[in-house]
Amino acid sequence: MTLTFNLLLKSEGIDPREVRLLRHQQPSEVGLSPYALWRDDRPEFERYQSAQRADRRGYFKGQFWAGFVVPPDGSTLFAGLYEIGDHTPASADWLDPLQRKTQSQLGRELDIYDYRPIVEFDLYIGCLKIEWGEGKRSWNQRAHKKEKRLLDLRQRFQEPMFPGYSNFLSNLAALANVPNPWIAALSAARGVYLLTCPDTREQYVGSATGAAGFWGRWQDYISSGHGGNAGLKSRAPSDYQVSILEVAGSAATTDEIVAMEQLWKAKLQSREMGLNRN
Repeated sequence: MTLTFNLLLKSEGIDPREVRLLRHQQPSEVGLSPYALWRDDRPEFERYQSAQRADRRGYFKGQFWAGFVVPPDGSTLFAGLYEIGDHTPASADWLDPLQRKTQSQLGRELDIYDYRPIVEFDLYIGCLKIEWGEGKRSWNQRAHKKEKRLLDLRQRFQEPMFPGYSNFLSNLAALANVPNPWIAALSAARGVYLLTCPDTREQYVGSATGAAGFWGRWQDYISSGHGGNAGLKSRAPSDYQVSILEVAGSAATTDEIVAMEQLWKAKLQSREMGLNRN
């Protein structure tokens, strides 16, 4: 028999027809993700989840919410089950926990729903992953419409494993969400990296030679938008995709890493068809 989330609900006497599955993904306009908010500040995550657009008024009342978040590995991680009560309009100064904007600044009316955590499901929080299936953009689904297969169930919450330098892929804004062990790994290594502009499709090859490694160098781009590079200064600020082309040995000198960088520039022709200027 295939284990599903609906079987888990039924085992606790909850009818899947009364449950909405909410998969909180990364909003395109912000760097902080619902996953990072859930991981670091559960009350703020619940405050974020309790706010819904007013054009869905009454849509969720009298039901249960099963909240899920999306870690950096793209899985669907259980964040809690809640019984939903009445709603009230959000105050004008209500502050969105992710975007740090008020309701008026967001430009849409919001309702705030009362909720009660279902404590019987607390042992699954951060330990249970489901197969969401097709339609990742469909963040709100009825539980009984499609069975969600259980993929993983652990005794305690564990951050996703660092994927390795050659497999690491992120956008600069999303670096705010990576786990601390990932930061340690990226800070410990130096070498050559690649930035790709999602707007112009241009590439930039750079090198991390400082003591803070790749992580420290990428923070320069986050703080300034260009990291001091002439080619990036010539373009509007963008949320560059970042990846690692080559990791230098621990004993490599700055000159050796720069030589690696020059070779990658030649391989990718990032001077002729990219953003490198030297």
